[in-house]
Amino acid sequence: MNLPNQLTLARLVVTLPFVAALSVDWRGTKTFALCLFLLASLTDYADGIIARRYNLVTVFGQLMDPLVDKVMTMSAFICLVALHDIPAWVVIVIVSREFLVTGLRLIAASRGRTLPAEKLGKHKTAWQIATILYFLAIRGIREFAGPEWTTNGNHLLRLLGIALLTITVALTLFSGIGYVTKNWDLLRNSRIDR
Repeated sequence: MNLPNQLTLARLVVTLPFVAALSVDWRGTKTFALCLFLLASLTDYADGIIARRYNLVTVFGQLMDPLVDKVMTMSAFICLVALHDIPAWVVIVIVSREFLVTGLRLIAASRGRTLPAEKLGKHKTAWQIATILYFLAIRGIREFAGPEWTTNGNHLLRLLGIALLTITVALTLFSGIGYVTKNWDLLRNSRIDR
């Protein structure tokens, strides 16, 4: 259990208070959720750098790091749907892609193969994180500045949110299609050996 793996597990533990903070309507909880998500995002960036720089890459890390990313980001997206900040169909597309890729990884693992995160998938994750941070930041600012803070720039803020969601959904779809195409042999040869 090296440092990168400890950071990965810490990110998983942070998910519970993060979801709790977004689920209650107390003053300051949305800002607290923003801080927790930002901290988790920084540990995600740090654990990858540490693992590569100090040759601490493990099979556990290759499997759990992207899985924990999914748990954290999907939790955030689902909470943002509940808060009526983003449409449900966006999250359905994102969650479907993540289930598909996780399923491919499980099939690969059953055959002794490890499917690490790919470059386009990492870009997708970065845009998902940026999108979540954007909507959480707006929530956090509203807590202290009041809802009237967004009145003047409401149209611009909405357009920026739509742009972020569009890029995120596009990258999610393209990376998912690319992942399936590249690992099509896992689906084609899916016979169970008895």
